[in-house]
Amino acid sequence: MNAIGPIDPIDAKDMVRRGYDAVSARYDEAYGAGTKYADLLGELCRRVPAGGRILDVGCGSGVPVARVLTAAGYRVTGIDISATQIRRAREHVPGAEFVVGDATTASFAPASFDAVVSLYALIHIPLPEQPPLLRNIAGWLRPGGCFVATTGHSAWSGTQENWLGGGAPMWWGHADAATNRAWITGAGLAVEREEFVPEGDSGHALFWAHRPS
Repeated sequence: MNAIGPIDPIDAKDMVRRGYDAVSARYDEAYGAGTKYADLLGELCRRVPAGGRILDVGCGSGVPVARVLTAAGYRVTGIDISATQIRRAREHVPGAEFVVGDATTASFAPASFDAVVSLYALIHIPLPEQPPLLRNIAGWLRPGGCFVATTGHSAWSGTQENWLGGGAPMWWGHADAATNRAWITGAGLAVEREEFVPEGDSGHALFWAHRPS
């Protein structure tokens, strides 16, 4: 991976879109899409009322988040910038609703979701656009609604050429965990806990939060 300085947000998003278009199936294979997040999704199901609405920001191919939550009886909406990911998500989880789009410009009705999930997606969004997105997410949540997300743990921005052997580059933008916590609380959400999720020589931060009643 190559660390880089500031990049035009349009270029960064285009790199992310093209990267996931290129490696959608490879990504699921590399990261064990069929079995990951079992504990996290189990906890989410215990917290969200039966039949509730859940938004998955950066839903990828719909596996496992949308598939598990839909099977558990939740009404799931997924949004992802990659058309290939969304095409595969619709095939994997026909019972959910999926939207091709940029989450930073998306519009959902206020207080329309019981939970918002965003796993390994915020780290692909340009840093200046993350706080406004978090404020939007807080507005989309119903009072008491749950927010669970993975973010950067250490500040870093960079690219990797030929990511996962798919023939396209990928871009990431990480703020550090303290900054992410400040952004989440600044959006009007109450952080309940923060965990470190190791990956290789580094890792990510996992936050559980909710919109105060």
